[in-house]
Amino acid sequence: MKTHHQSVYQQFDEQANSYLTSAVHASGEDLQALQKYLLNSEHSKVLDLGSGAGHVSFTIADKVQSVTAFDLSDSMLEVVASTAKERGLHNISTMKGNVESLPFENQTFDLVISRYSAHHWHDVEQALREVRRVLKPGGRAIFIDVVSPGYPVFDLYLQTVEVLRDTSHVRDYPAGEWSTMFNNARLFLKNIESFRLRLEFSSWVKRMRTPQVLIDGIRAYQATLSHDIKEYFEIDEHGSFTSDVMLFELHK
Repeated sequence: MKTHHQSVYQQFDEQANSYLTSAVHASGEDLQALQKYLLNSEHSKVLDLGSGAGHVSFTIADKVQSVTAFDLSDSMLEVVASTAKERGLHNISTMKGNVESLPFENQTFDLVISRYSAHHWHDVEQALREVRRVLKPGGRAIFIDVVSPGYPVFDLYLQTVEVLRDTSHVRDYPAGEWSTMFNNARLFLKNIESFRLRLEFSSWVKRMRTPQVLIDGIRAYQATLSHDIKEYFEIDEHGSFTSDVMLFELHK
């Protein structure tokens, strides 16, 4: 029987290049907003947690001392390493592992950043405790992820289409749940920013190689939705929709 980590590995390891070229991951308001949190960080050691194809690492490399791209997928890390070399970003290194048990000494990093990864994690609170452990005194963490609106009917739509599209998906947490998990891990909120992320349906399912039967299931489900849900998520005739994204800045 496969573990959750094995399911995530299988789901992502074979499609690293599609994530490198994904417009959703390679650009966006949130990635632009991240820049201002890197002011005066030229001496910082940064951990890019759940790095995927490395977009955070590439964005911040010239603003910090070093970046460690950390991911469960060998192929993702190979893409990060080869792309960093091509771009002349020599301060990026890679490390494989799972977020619930980080292979780093206590107080190693000045900053930990995670973008569009935590909704795949088996145990977010344990990962957050690990983040706190590897942060230096006074260190910061920045988490960026899709968040649930929290309202039960809206939440049901989001979680349903996410798991039909990607069986490694665990949960898009509402802001209130994030706040509780941060508090439990003794990481304290400093700033929050909100964004809206447009997801074009065909590329969204293609990136995950979603089976046609599940694509049909998503479209059939969308056809049954109330006007309120369709309006909130801005669901169009092709199935494309808009999700909420939040950026959380935390300190130890």
